[in-house]
Amino acid sequence: MDTIQDASATELIEFNRPYAAKNSFAYMQIAVDNSHTCGDGSFTKRCQGFLEQEIGVARALLTTSCTDALEMAAVLLNIQPGDEVILPSFTFVSTANAFVLRGAKPVFCDVKPDTLNLDEKCLEDLISGQTKAIVPVHYAGVACEMDHIMSVANRNGIPVVEDNAHGLFGKYKGRNLGAIGAMATQSFHETKNFNCGEGGALLINDEDFTERAEIIREKGTNRNRFFRGLVDKYTWVDIGSSHLPSDLLAAYLYAQFETFHEIQAIREYSWNVYDNSLREWAVECGVEQPHVPMHCEQAYHMYYLLMPSLDARQDLIKHLKCLRITSPFHYLPLHLSSMGAKFGSRAGDCPVAESISDRIIRLPFYNSITKSEINRVIDGVMSFEIG
Repeated sequence: MDTIQDASATELIEFNRPYAAKNSFAYMQIAVDNSHTCGDGSFTKRCQGFLEQEIGVARALLTTSCTDALEMAAVLLNIQPGDEVILPSFTFVSTANAFVLRGAKPVFCDVKPDTLNLDEKCLEDLISGQTKAIVPVHYAGVACEMDHIMSVANRNGIPVVEDNAHGLFGKYKGRNLGAIGAMATQSFHETKNFNCGEGGALLINDEDFTERAEIIREKGTNRNRFFRGLVDKYTWVDIGSSHLPSDLLAAYLYAQFETFHEIQAIREYSWNVYDNSLREWAVECGVEQPHVPMHCEQAYHMYYLLMPSLDARQDLIKHLKCLRITSPFHYLPLHLSSMGAKFGSRAGDCPVAESISDRIIRLPFYNSITKSEINRVIDGVMSFEIG
């Protein structure tokens, strides 16, 4: 478990430390030696093959970010001005922006007080004749209630795009997250379980989208068909952009994929130490710990606490900062943002999202965190007295 030298009591414990696997830099050197550092090289193909096999999707395409993957999904769904897309208010801005860029109106759904995921019971009332997509976000790598969401979506003929930025290798009733909706998006940002600094992937389950996705990703050209020998030259055939990451980044990422069982085991251990050690303190102080339904297998992406109030949350952040422990809050509800107001949203529309946004605090959590660092964080939290 102790993968780096234990920190002293005065050393800063950061919220996150980017992780490099044993072979990351060796693989990057191989990419350089092979004279292929641009997109769609051998390591890109290995990463995509790995995702297709392990997640069970028809096609995986690496992108420069999860944002890029979401933007590709919006193009693939032919999102037009006046369309509506339903998504949780408690999410990163990219979940909304990708569709707003195509002219869509985001329709914000409140979240559940236990998992902090999109509240599936609110979904039906938000659907209109303009609804063109539903985008559930698997918060902290714990699955949304996908049976209910897919039932509502299928009944209304609306495609589902899973924002699975947090949820790689999480499961819902035995099914891999990312393999349930028509499409899904992944993030390989430096804060994720598997990272290449900046990166992402579009996962495609509905094969009708595959060929066009390859075109959109390649600047709107049919370059992939050319490389397969299906056309004698490639040309501009559709809208698109340059969504391909460098093969250097794919090489860095693939080294982590090779050891994904080990990485996930380390994160599971750390998560459970936090959860078990803080349970008695949380009950005594009225603090809520993460909830993982029995039918879900989480991805061990983060560990958070829900404090009783905004003041308690802010005081705990200050308390930990004095102990040189970094512990940020998370999203501000999108419906309360200045952009959300432009779409007609206002305070009170998503009361659960507003409440948890004020109360959530995230504890340091990363692949190389040590036992002593976790114990320092736990001791720091438990030494806090709620006024």
